[in-house]
Amino acid sequence: MDDQPNALGNFLRARRDLITPERVGIAVSGTRRVPGLRREEVAMLAGVSAEYYLRLEQGRDRRPSTQILESIANALLLDEEARDYLAALATDRPRRRRSHSAVKETVPSGISKLLRTLGQPAFVEGRYMDVLAANSLALALSPRLTAGANRLRDLFLDPAEQALFSDWEGATRQFIAGFRQSVGAGINDPRFIELVGELSLASPRFRALWARQDVKKLQGGRMRFDHPQVGSLDLNHEKLAIPGTGNMMLVILHPDPQSQDAEKLSLLASASLESPHPGSWAPDHAKRENGS
Repeated sequence: MDDQPNALGNFLRARRDLITPERVGIAVSGTRRVPGLRREEVAMLAGVSAEYYLRLEQGRDRRPSTQILESIANALLLDEEARDYLAALATDRPRRRRSHSAVKETVPSGISKLLRTLGQPAFVEGRYMDVLAANSLALALSPRLTAGANRLRDLFLDPAEQALFSDWEGATRQFIAGFRQSVGAGINDPRFIELVGELSLASPRFRALWARQDVKKLQGGRMRFDHPQVGSLDLNHEKLAIPGTGNMMLVILHPDPQSQDAEKLSLLASASLESPHPGSWAPDHAKRENGS
């Protein structure tokens, strides 16, 4: 888990485990004891000494130069987002752990009003993928999209939510990579530690994906649902940053115009009751732990 001090070393180890020697032009002979690259192979490809690279992975050197980071990123075949994440880990300053709970996330009143007027499923998502507010059509799409729920927890632990996604395995990969990118180097927050710890213990799938250290910003795309009422439903998926809120995102799901998916969504809309108060929510861990 990344709540340990050596986040940079954890990331480097995980990423080199994913790169086979063949991908970087290293000939293989005999039996290898590691799934990916050896430390000395990464060091060779990056043009640094094996001893120095070992110090990086062990956390004995946490301030490599930009040039060294670029060389290591090239050796590990990192894309742009993973490079940015690596740089953030290497430049982040140690922080005092906060003894109090996470800062309350409050949805702006204008966004709450906007949710009521949107004719598409829409909800507000917090930094840790908590659902902070949702309109009635979002609830018609999934009852788990309710204020107070957590999208990661439902995706990995709720069988009904898992069944909703046609490509559940692909969705889990995207969610984990997007979650890591959203959190960045801020891994000392008690809320983050609690959520990752809970899911790591409860879900082997989460544990395996989290160990990969994939990083990817969740942007627009397509999502396919297997809805219990209308069947297969293909929707466009948009995540829009809400200015002035830190990491809150307005998530909107919408069909292509004049498509069968639009007709199916209209059926869901006609059957749903408009929620008068989508409202906002701040994490109440005591309530969840008590089962209420």
